[in-house]
Parts: sequence; structure tokens; C-alpha cells
Amino acid sequence: MTRNIAVGIDIGTYQVKVAVAEQIKGVNGDEPKIIGAGISESRGLRHGYIINGTDVVKSIRQAIAQAEKTSGQKIRRAFLSVGGIGLSGITSIGTVVISRADSEITELDLAKVLESCEKEIPPSLILNRKMIIVVPVQYKLDGKIVLGRPLGMKGTKLELKALCVTCLEQHLNDLIQAIEEAGVEVIDVWPSPFAAGLVTLNKTQKVAGCVLANIGAETVSIVVYENNLPVSLEVFPTGSTDITNDIALGLKVALDEAEHIKLGAVTTTTYPRKKLEEIISARLQDIFELIEAHLKKIGRDGLLPAGIVITGGGLSLGGGIGSIDELARHALRLPARIASIYLGEDGKSNIKDSSWSVAFGLCVFGLTVEDTSTLGLGMFWKKVWRKIREFITQFLP
Repeated sequence: MTRNIAVGIDIGTYQVKVAVAEQIKGVNGDEPKIIGAGISESRGLRHGYIINGTDVVKSIRQAIAQAEKTSGQKIRRAFLSVGGIGLSGITSIGTVVISRADSEITELDLAKVLESCEKEIPPSLILNRKMIIVVPVQYKLDGKIVLGRPLGMKGTKLELKALCVTCLEQHLNDLIQAIEEAGVEVIDVWPSPFAAGLVTLNKTQKVAGCVLANIGAETVSIVVYENNLPVSLEVFPTGSTDITNDIALGLKVALDEAEHIKLGAVTTTTYPRKKLEEIISARLQDIFELIEAHLKKIGRDGLLPAGIVITGGGLSLGGGIGSIDELARHALRLPARIASIYLGEDGKSNIKDSSWSVAFGLCVFGLTVEDTSTLGLGMFWKKVWRKIREFITQFLP
């Protein structure tokens, strides 16, 4: 019997993570189970883009080799996340006139209105960028909001508000090339915040409204969900490395020592704990102010009942702060919690914290895509409309 296995590769500025998952029969039906994982230090990256391809390939190979050893599977194909400051979410509105004489909306009309959303994006915002996915957020038929999909309904004019997720084309091409040089074929590409959302948020949170914040080494990415759909995405060029730099400056210590202090490791340096707490809290406050400013921009500040869920490797702050979620709760005036991910029935894997949410989310995405054997890299862009339909179906109630 052929095993249903998917591999997710998350190339971060601090670490490269490779997760291997298998679809198994569980008490609640089919569910993913992590059977292997690999991790290595990232080299040759800055803010999510490649500055030294050779170093990046070495890091990827090291993580893949470890994942192959722990899973017992040869990795030849994988799903890749794309993130960093090159990732962007643009809200666009497109309109089309219903094509059929009897005014019934068809799949062709849905495809046309999606295409119209792309065309409405100002050229300056799409220059040198590649469209990753177009997420339908809200349909209107003759000016009235449509609940669900409008397929089969009748009307004259169909309007769509959509979230168009793009990334810098050069960055994406560099990432794909690095994966291929490491001996692995890229099946598909998925935005990092969406991948993390698949395994850290439940349907209740997405329906009520929440923001998922992924704190990485050099970037913080957020995605806002409402009515079970992502409605906004943003990436900020700041992260946990800035906290390390602040500690080094504030306590007058070397960067390596500052990193150890941040993580709560035992060091020979003596320092006032209160000052360390102030340094870390100040930087986290800056991050939450950026998030709040974005929520104000889209009119959602203080209006997300499920609050903020925090994930990412930047949560490793053992040295000077007791509760990141408590800081977020006060800064954003929203419920806050640290994300957790489900590891399958027995939980036996190297996945111990939410910093693996992107890699694991890619596996879940890969295991739920129908007929992955037909989704080679060369066919990805030709099948974009099918991917959109799959995405919509996933979030329908």
C-alpha cells in the first residue's frame, strides 16, 4: 500500500525546519501524524530572502538529511513556505457582468471576477511580484452581500472583495532554486502565515475573528481571520534578533552572551533582572504597537473576539519576561494566548513547540490537496484556479 506522506520545508532566517507527516486513521477519521523532522541553523538569509545561495543550500541539505533519518523516508518532493518581508497582502475589489442570458452565475463568472480583482491592483503594487493566491473574502450580487458562494444564483452584476497574496518574484525563484539544488522538487508554494494558521487556529477562532502573529528572528508576520477566512496579511521587518541586539546594548555584553541571556541560559554575566525585563518588554511593546496600527488600519483594533494567538521561534524568551501573552493582552486590549499544535495520536516527534507551526502546517496542506502527484512545479501556475477553488472549499461551513 502506498503511504500518504507529505513534507513541509520552512526556511526561516534563524532556522531551516523540515517536517514529514503521514495521513493515518484516527478516532476522528484521517489525521496527520509527524513521523520525522529535521532542523539546521539558517545561513545566507536576511529578513527571509537569500543573500548567499551556497550557504542556504547547505542548511537545507542538513535539515533534510536529519528529517530523512528520523522518518526513514527519502525526501524527493516537498511543499515550501514563502514568507519574509517580500510577502504582502493586498485587498482588491473586482466586478463583472453575469455572462449567461438567464443571469445564472457559473464557474466562469467566478473565475472572471477573481481575474478582475487581480487586474484592479495598481501596477506599482504588483511590479516584480508573483501572485501566490487570491482568497475570496466577500461576494456581492447586485449590491447585496452573498453568504457563501454565489454559484447558481441569479443577478446582473457580481462583485468580489479578495485578499491577493503576492511575494517578490526574485525571492521566490531563489528559494525554489535552493530547494532544487538540495535535491528536492517543490510541489507547491504556500504563504507561511496561512500554513501556521492551519495548525494553530481552530474554526471557532477563525469564524469569530482573530489575529495570528508569528514572531520570527527578523520578521513578524500577521494574518487576520474573520468568518473563517483570512482577510488581511502583513509582515513587519522586526523580530527576536532585535531583542538580542537591545540586550547587548543595554547590558553592554557581547551578542552571543546577549542571546544566552535572552533564552534564560546560565551565564557568567551579572545584571539587574529588572533592567532586562524593561529591555525585552520595550521591544515587545514596539512589536505589538505595529500590530495594533495595522488592526486600526483595517478597522479591527479591539474588535476580534478570539483575540491574538502568538506563535514562532521568537517566543523563546526565558531570561527576562514572564508572559508574552499578558503583554499582548494589555497592549492590544484583546484576549491573547500562546499557540500550540496537534502532534497526532501519540505525539512522538521532534515537534515540541509552536515554532514548528509553519512546517507542520505545510504537511497538513499537502495531505489535504487532492491528487498531489499531478502538482509538479511546472504545473503550479496553470492550476491556480483549481487551487483557489480548493482553498474556498476548505473554509466553507
